[in-house]
Amino acid sequence: MSVQILALVGSLRAGSHNRQLAETAVKLAPAGADIRLYEGLAEIPFYNEDLDVEGAVPAPAVDLRRAAAASDALLFFTPEYNGTIPAVLKNAIDWMSRPFGAGAVTDKPVAVLGTAFGQYGGVWAQDEARKAVSIAGGRVLDDIKLSIPGSVTRFAELHPGDDAEVVAQVTQVLERLHGHVGATAGV
Repeated sequence: MSVQILALVGSLRAGSHNRQLAETAVKLAPAGADIRLYEGLAEIPFYNEDLDVEGAVPAPAVDLRRAAAASDALLFFTPEYNGTIPAVLKNAIDWMSRPFGAGAVTDKPVAVLGTAFGQYGGVWAQDEARKAVSIAGGRVLDDIKLSIPGSVTRFAELHPGDDAEVVAQVTQVLERLHGHVGATAGV
């Protein structure tokens, strides 16, 4: 049985470098792993406890929760917006965190990576994502990190999947994530 990894991208922009990085990860999935790029974060309403009532949870939130619950691990790709995590990714974490203590992220291994224009590659946003998903119950793998700086210039004419250094780094991240999941699941 293959390890199921759900990838969420914090940028909704069609030409997003983080989306390109996630698409690269899908192609580089190690043997024994299947990475699914989640579509639909834009359709999920902002988390509101008034909406989170059994039998009335919005369908896009139900779909996200089901996809996360069915996965063995989560892989977040985040840009940095004003020094922090994009709202769409934070909203996804909020929906996946409920019900508290038994949400779809509870005890799931989670790795966070990404690229951003700044010289640190979105480290602040990645740290905020790790913090939020850890509080939500995810098991953040702090030893797996990848921040790629200068996205606007580095990927202006080169897709991340065509950058040998990026391919090597993403491959290493995926192998390590797969190893963590396999070790905890007895795969």
